[in-house]
Amino acid sequence: MTLVALPETTPLDAEVAAAAAPPVAAPGRNPTLVLAALAMGGFSIGTTEFAAMSLLPAFAPDLGLDAPTAGHVISAYALGVVVGAPVIAVLAAKIARRTLLIGLMVLFALGNGLSALAPSYGWMLAFRFLAGLPHGAYFGVAALVAASLVPRERRSQAVSRVILGLTIATVVGVPLANGIGQVVGWRWSFGLVALLALLTAVLVRAFAPLGAPAAGASPLRELGALKRGQVWLTLATGAIGFGGLFSVYTYLASTLLAVTHAPPLAIPAVLAVFGLGMTAGNLICAWAADRAQMPAAGATLVWSAAALALYPWASASLWTLTPTVFLIGCGCGLATILQTRLMDVAEDAQTLAAALNHSAFNVANALGPWLAGLALTAGFGLPSTGWVGVALALGGLAIWAVSYRLDRARP
Repeated sequence: MTLVALPETTPLDAEVAAAAAPPVAAPGRNPTLVLAALAMGGFSIGTTEFAAMSLLPAFAPDLGLDAPTAGHVISAYALGVVVGAPVIAVLAAKIARRTLLIGLMVLFALGNGLSALAPSYGWMLAFRFLAGLPHGAYFGVAALVAASLVPRERRSQAVSRVILGLTIATVVGVPLANGIGQVVGWRWSFGLVALLALLTAVLVRAFAPLGAPAAGASPLRELGALKRGQVWLTLATGAIGFGGLFSVYTYLASTLLAVTHAPPLAIPAVLAVFGLGMTAGNLICAWAADRAQMPAAGATLVWSAAALALYPWASASLWTLTPTVFLIGCGCGLATILQTRLMDVAEDAQTLAAALNHSAFNVANALGPWLAGLALTAGFGLPSTGWVGVALALGGLAIWAVSYRLDRARP
């Protein structure tokens, strides 16, 4: 008789494994309904994030602001995302995930409801910062809940359903909010988002599993994610690589008017095409990530660089620019891939890492337009925003290559 030695398992090993494993959904919960409820939150967040940019010309004169000053309102929201994601993820480590999601949506509704009532510039800044606080934490926790509903090999596709709410918002929610703002006033647009957030809270309460925190969860353990080099490399890949998309998106309307010489009515249609590209890329990249996660991330960055390189040449005509914009939008699928990647590399500190993913993308949201603005100030012209995007996509690809090589070098 041959005896086979079993690997020794320590209590600490068992504790870490239990903490890193995703929680199992409660019996009787319909994954489709849960994902739909979580996606509604993504829809409300995406609507206010992108619609606020298009409503800037409406609320700026009402609050007595010039355009550059009004732009600080957009920055205040982004700052709220960057600050709120890690702070909330750490402080709420011991809160059940469903309870946390409901609280985040109530806070989001409050921030947008108060934005609709803002009497002055100072209050508007404060309320937009408040509205941004739950953004990253919501997507991070919602992604963990979504991943817990399905087998491991379908996690990315489940996470993509949550982010699908955001991408659909760029096609449906943003034009709706913008139309409401033009017809009855910008304040009603923020009010609509507040109602959508409250609806999300109700749906999450009705359909989502409680999602008790992992055994041993604590703020200190969540902070342990910051000790892991692969977490930082993944966040840097998103912060740099995703910046190329924003460098073009920010100045797309200006390019359409000044370079393409398209009529103003074409702007919403082209922006909707961009949103369709984001939606398609989100679904396709999630499917690829469940089969080969890191190669899918690298391929998406190569795709983005190639599509952005077409932009300067395509900007002269609406017929060439529109399909190019769709291709650039497909690069949004990187968000889903990196969200799932963080679940793997964060080990037992998944909540903080998952929330930080959206802080990284808001860094990209600031970095891309800033670098593109420098190119414009230097006199290179609006089409040059595409070359800025190429440089950022390749920068993200270089960071990805380091991360991938370290992965391959591990035993």
